[in-house]
Amino acid sequence: MIKNYLYRLLAKYLSFYVRPDNTTLEIKPKNDLLQKKLTSKHYETIDDISEMKNQEYEYLILNGTLHYEADIQLFLENIYDKIPATTRLIITYYSALWSPFVKLASLFGLRKKTKNTNWITHQDLDNFALLTNFEIVQKQVRVLCPVFIPILSYILNRWVLPLPFFRNFGLVNIAVLRPKYKNPLANASVSVVVAARNEAGNIEDIVKRLPKMGKNDELIFVEGGSSDNTWDEILRIQEKYKDTLTIKLAKQDGKGKGDAVRKGFNMAEQDILMILDADMTVPPEDLPKFYHSIKNDLGEFINGTRLVYPMEKEAMRFFNLIGNKFFAAAFSYTLSQPLKDTLCGTKVLSRQNYQKLAANRNYFGDFDPFGDFDLLFGASRLGLKIVELPITYKARTYGSTNIERWKHGVILLQMLWFAIRRIKFI
Repeated sequence: MIKNYLYRLLAKYLSFYVRPDNTTLEIKPKNDLLQKKLTSKHYETIDDISEMKNQEYEYLILNGTLHYEADIQLFLENIYDKIPATTRLIITYYSALWSPFVKLASLFGLRKKTKNTNWITHQDLDNFALLTNFEIVQKQVRVLCPVFIPILSYILNRWVLPLPFFRNFGLVNIAVLRPKYKNPLANASVSVVVAARNEAGNIEDIVKRLPKMGKNDELIFVEGGSSDNTWDEILRIQEKYKDTLTIKLAKQDGKGKGDAVRKGFNMAEQDILMILDADMTVPPEDLPKFYHSIKNDLGEFINGTRLVYPMEKEAMRFFNLIGNKFFAAAFSYTLSQPLKDTLCGTKVLSRQNYQKLAANRNYFGDFDPFGDFDLLFGASRLGLKIVELPITYKARTYGSTNIERWKHGVILLQMLWFAIRRIKFI
C-alpha cells in the first residue's frame, strides 16, 4: 500500500516533465509500478545499458537506481556516451534522513528488504555529474508523507513540503540533468524577431546596428497595430536592405508582445531564435554575446538581465525596478533555477526547443500577453538549462513605452500564482 501511494506521487511529479507523447526509457527498474502509473505512450525499460536501442530517447529515468550501483561514475559515463544533447536524464534518489524509517519499514515487512545501498547526498550527485560531463538543471524535493492518510497526506505533500523550511525533510529528490559539450548548434544561424508597435523611428537603426552572427541570419519584424507609420517604414526598410539582409515581415493577428513573438517564431527558419525589443533598450550590439553563449552550449535558454550593470538614467522607473526584483525572486523559487531578471525582453533558445515548448503550451495555457513567462515556464518544463547574460540597459530614444505598470503588474501576479500551482505545489 505504501509503495503504491509513493509511486502514484512519483508519477505525478515526473509527469511534469514526461508528457504522454515523449519517448521515455527507464533503466534498471526495480518494478513496473512507475511504468504503469506514468501516462507516457512510448515507455520502455531495460536492465542494462548495452540493451539501449539506436534511438534518441527524450527522457531517461533512473528511479533509485544509483542507490544500487557499484560504480556510479562508470554507469553515468556509459549513459553519456549513448545519448544526444537533447536527452534529459531524470534521477530520483532518497534522503539519508529517512534511512532509519526505511530500515524500520523493511523490519516490519512494509517494504521488501534489499542489499546495502548507497545513500546519495545533493553534493554527491553534483560531484558525479561534474565527473561524467552532466549538468544538473533542476532539483526538486518531494514527499513529506509517503503513507496515504486522507486529507493530511494531500496537505503535507502538496502545500507544506514546497515551503522553504519543510523542503529539508522531503523523502524523494528529483534531479534533471543534461549532457554537456555536445554542441548541437555549433554552425547555426539566427532568426531575430522584433515585435514593433509605434516604433517607426527605430526600424532602420535596428537594421543598421544588427551584427552578423551566423551565415544565413534573418530579421523578422512583426507589426502590432501601430498608430504611426511603423508598417510603412518596415516595408521601406525591407526594400532598401534586401540585398544585404533577409528581412521578413508580418502583421500580428492578436494583441500583445507575446502574440507577436509567437508569430515571428513560427515564421523563423534558422536554428537559433532571438527576441530583440524594438525600443533597443537592449542594444543590438549585445546579441553576439547571446549567440556565442547558446552556440557554445553554455546554456539552452539565454535570458538577458538588466540588473547587474548601472542603467542609463530614465531607463527603468523606480516601481518597475522594485517589481522586477520581486518577480525575479518569486519565479526563481517557482522554477528552481536562479533568475535575477525575468522581465528582460531579450531571450534566446533553439528553434527545436521552442517547437517542443509550443507543442505543450496547453499545460500552462495561452494567457501571457508579454511572452516572457510563456517561454520561461516552458523552458522549465523541458528541463532546459537557463543562463542569464548581463547587459547594459539603455534609455529609450524614440517613442514611449507600451507597458502599463499597474495593470500589467496585476496580470503578472495572476500568472505567478498560476505557475506556482502548476510547477511547485503539485
